[in-house]
Amino acid sequence: MNQSPDTEPQNPADAAAQAAAGPETTPEQQLAELQARHAEVSDAFLRAKAEVENVRRRAEEDVAKARKFAIEGFAESLLPVRDSLEAALAIPNATPEQMLEGVHATLRQLTQALERNKVVAIAPPAGTRFDPHQHQAISVVPAEQEANTVVAVLQKGYLISDRVLRPALVTVAAPK
Repeated sequence: MNQSPDTEPQNPADAAAQAAAGPETTPEQQLAELQARHAEVSDAFLRAKAEVENVRRRAEEDVAKARKFAIEGFAESLLPVRDSLEAALAIPNATPEQMLEGVHATLRQLTQALERNKVVAIAPPAGTRFDPHQHQAISVVPAEQEANTVVAVLQKGYLISDRVLRPALVTVAAPK
């Protein structure tokens, strides 16, 4: 579409280009300006692309490190438990009372380490409604309590945060 300088451009983009170019610019000057603008935009695009690639690479490295060292805090909290067990074995003539006291102290250390790492025991008291998400019924026994309730815990279960690590093994009251 050829336009004389006296007519208005039909396309708004052409109008903006013509207004920006001014009446005294030549097509060569416009081309040079557009090429310079293209070079700027291309450079900005390449820099943004490189930055995105760097961010992606750093994120992948962070995820790899997180996976590799995720257990570091948990392992660190268990080291005192190991130290206590090794100290107990280093005493050759310990009395049963000393051993029992050491076992209780070590169990407290282990319990604290688990709690610090959000590992919580599942040990429902008798009469608690059976929850198949947290309990595993080993047997159903006749009992003098409401049906489908826990009679006894055979083995504690454990949660890590809100996820069941191991369900509690329980016996359940049979329906009457």
